[in-house]
Amino acid sequence: METDTKERLSARIAGRVQGVGFRNFTRMRARQLGLTGWVRNEQDGSVRLEAEGPRGALEDLLDAVHEGPRLARVADVDADWDDATEEFENFRVRR
Repeated sequence: METDTKERLSARIAGRVQGVGFRNFTRMRARQLGLTGWVRNEQDGSVRLEAEGPRGALEDLLDAVHEGPRLARVADVDADWDDATEEFENFRVRR
């Protein structure tokens, strides 16, 4: 049985999440967890997250973005799960 099965987390985080260090917070946490992917600000004021790795680490990241950095006020997190594509080399902030 394979224990390192990777999954993909796609999430949209809404609330006061731009201009409060949310992307850097997410990048640092994702890298601590050994995940790959990206995070970026969206035109509608939300933050978009695409991350891949082991399910447990992705769930830890999802828990972290529900809270966000100190100045953030997360109103809603919409998350979807899928199979990993393994297209990312690291985790970065997209502009």
